[in-house]
Amino acid sequence: MPERKKGMGAYCNGDVSLPPSYDVASGRDLRLCKHVHDNVHGNIFLDPLSLKFIDTEQFQRLRDLKQLGFTHLVYPGAVHSRFEHSLGVYWLAGQSVEKLKSYQGAELGIDRFDIQTVKLAGLLHDVGHGPFSHLFEREFLPRVINGSHWSHEQMSVNMVDYIVDEHHMDVDPQMIRRVKEMILASSEFALPRSSSEKSFLYDIVANGRNGIDVDKFDYIARDCRACGLGCNFEFQRLMETMRVLGDEICYRAKDYLTIHKLFATRADLYRTVYTHSKVKAIELMVVDALVQANNYLEISSHILNPSEYWKLDDTIIKTIETAPCQELKEARELILRIRRRDLYQFCNEYAVPKDIVDNFKKVTAQDIVCSQKSGGVMLKEEDVAVSNVKIDLTRGKHNPLESINFFKDYESDEKFTIPDGRISHLLPTSYQDMIVRVYSKKPELVEAISEAFENFQLKTYGIKTQVHSTPEKKKRRYNSCI
Repeated sequence: MPERKKGMGAYCNGDVSLPPSYDVASGRDLRLCKHVHDNVHGNIFLDPLSLKFIDTEQFQRLRDLKQLGFTHLVYPGAVHSRFEHSLGVYWLAGQSVEKLKSYQGAELGIDRFDIQTVKLAGLLHDVGHGPFSHLFEREFLPRVINGSHWSHEQMSVNMVDYIVDEHHMDVDPQMIRRVKEMILASSEFALPRSSSEKSFLYDIVANGRNGIDVDKFDYIARDCRACGLGCNFEFQRLMETMRVLGDEICYRAKDYLTIHKLFATRADLYRTVYTHSKVKAIELMVVDALVQANNYLEISSHILNPSEYWKLDDTIIKTIETAPCQELKEARELILRIRRRDLYQFCNEYAVPKDIVDNFKKVTAQDIVCSQKSGGVMLKEEDVAVSNVKIDLTRGKHNPLESINFFKDYESDEKFTIPDGRISHLLPTSYQDMIVRVYSKKPELVEAISEAFENFQLKTYGIKTQVHSTPEKKKRRYNSCI
């Protein structure tokens, strides 16, 4: 039997089917690597240094973070974790830099140090991620910490330092510094680069230049598969044909529709999966539960120190649900409502008119309550939940293709952008949506909140911008049950 370690997979040996055993680009014999079989990418080979990070309690924590938070309560197959996503990004990052080395190695000067650095950046890019997808940093923390600007990218950088120190890892400090720079490359906390050379390496894991990176390649393919949705975006085509020109990764002009599919598929996932109306209802309830529990469990205090933060994961919900203490009663009741599918009721939604999206001000529960007519049920802010959902193609109101450089063919060294007027006229001319959704926290208030929501639209835009009125059956459902 081949030797195993902590369930991470078998050592490569002659008893298993392997691709060619020697990887020319990295100079590593794959027979000396460990491997795991991934349901998206097949065999993923793990180098010894990456395994040192993987086999830590801080990285293993990612097994207890669902990639899509509570989406599995609507799409039951969406139970995959940050752990497998991180392995996927590690693998694609390595494949990308190795392909560039194979095609342009002598020209670009890519060495083993570069390959290892990019792979580690892919592996560790989410090691500081919070529970419940992005709910923790975008919805919960702003409710309990005024002016919170905490980000999982910054915490990932802190966690990398903590892991190296805690486990006394013998790693080149310059490599760790560049890993951290690559993790932060697309965030507002981007670090000054330690070297101006090989800037194209920063385009691979978290591309702040144009948004095309292996992080998206993996989560789009993985999320589509888990949710049972089709995915006609082929990232393999882009990885095979990409080329470095002027120190940045460029793509063949003939592949611009493939790139557009990347952004369009991502936007479709946001609309149909990540921001599904039921998913958002559950998330609103979870945020309320976490806020209620925060004073007692001090959840938000975990972000202050990596030594405490790594202990925080999705199981905090089970802690709230099973704790008998009176201080968690209200939070516990909200979790119980989710279990029993007694969710906040979706009333209605509208898309913000595109001519005012740029100047849109988020709608609040107070806006809805102040729009109710006198004489009916008196609504309170705590009865209403509002979700302001932004969906775009990664560049706000701008066409993402405008920030990407293309080349004609491999005989040409000229790079260029493709302006709006020179692409297919079937592609969209608007690149972002803002959707306002309103929920009732109590089923008996659906009718009153729906009417107040309609009044808000009339008052704000002069017309009802929702597609249709709230169905009568939904408004009367509670009354018919009592």
